[in-house]
Amino acid sequence: MGQKKLLRFNQIKSFSNVLEYPKGMAGKWNEFFGNNNDIVLELACGRGEYTVGLSALHPNKNFIGIDVKGNRMYMGAKKALDANQKNAAFLRTQIEMITEYFTPGEVSEMWITFPDPQVRTSKAKKRLTHPRFLKLYHKILKPKGVIHLKTDSPDLFNFTKLVINLLGLALVSASEDVYGQPSISPELKIKTHYEGLDIANSKKIFYLCFQLPDQIPDKENELKMILQSLPSNEKA
Repeated sequence: MGQKKLLRFNQIKSFSNVLEYPKGMAGKWNEFFGNNNDIVLELACGRGEYTVGLSALHPNKNFIGIDVKGNRMYMGAKKALDANQKNAAFLRTQIEMITEYFTPGEVSEMWITFPDPQVRTSKAKKRLTHPRFLKLYHKILKPKGVIHLKTDSPDLFNFTKLVINLLGLALVSASEDVYGQPSISPELKIKTHYEGLDIANSKKIFYLCFQLPDQIPDKENELKMILQSLPSNEKA
């Protein structure tokens, strides 16, 4: 590990807005923030641009960026501390462990911003909008809580639309070209480091907003069969 990464890993241990694999936090986030405001998560937050940006836009909500890469999280955590954004915090852990840190209905909203699209069909279960992850989110989201996906990957966008249709999820909003729209919400104007890299080389930014039903049907095998049946040049 590089010297710079080691330095950042050590520094965030002293940050008051960073919790690393904390014990007993489920149900105590409003106590942590000192208010009863809604809690919004940014999953796979990377450098935390959305956590910092959204917390500035919405001072009456609490935002938590979640990622396992502490050296990346350092950037957003330090920026939030320097700006005295007390409604922004960061949780270092794996997304698979999310239900250990929140109680049912404790979270009102989620943002998934430029996650690894895991473009190979064999890696579909690692996509953060795969049903196995949606079932985890369902356990901690309030009824009618929304999930936002912002990505430069057409593969992940199309895969997520497939999942939405297959599971009968409520689609709130969709765009195949965010910046091509006549007007853009302040939330969608926030840009991340990875958005600027345009790794997918799509030249477009895709967006989906959807809600989970009261119960998520078990259709993972059906989804797997659909993906396997797609022509090789169409596999999500």
